[in-house]
Amino acid sequence: MEFVIHEMEEKDLPKVQDVWRAVNIDLAFSDKHEELVKMIKFNPGLCLVLKDTLKSDILGAVLGGFDGRRGWIHHLAIHPSIQGKKYGTLLMDELLRRFEERNVAKLKIEIFKSNKDVIKFYKKLGWEHRTDLSTMSLTLKE
Repeated sequence: MEFVIHEMEEKDLPKVQDVWRAVNIDLAFSDKHEELVKMIKFNPGLCLVLKDTLKSDILGAVLGGFDGRRGWIHHLAIHPSIQGKKYGTLLMDELLRRFEERNVAKLKIEIFKSNKDVIKFYKKLGWEHRTDLSTMSLTLKE
């Protein structure tokens, strides 16, 4: 199999959501099609897919966001059929390169505490596990 990383497009979203479901990412109202289209448009070049060039299948995805101060990473996922082969690292490396091009100084990610394998993955990539912060959220619409 040969893979290529490219910018996520609206037409990719159904297959991207399939990958997220395959790895049990809890999809919320903010992961609906129209919300993801807004994310892609607001963050050009930071939402990426990993595509099998022979089958045109999307087997990985990540949403990168930049609010002008901090970069955010959401829903990095690699299809279970190809996990453990460094594709997650490749996708993350490409996203980090794109953040660096934009002079983003600091990145953030939120991970459920119960998702210990993902925490281990990010630690291997050099991320610091912060236990001194608490996350809060406010839902404005659903």
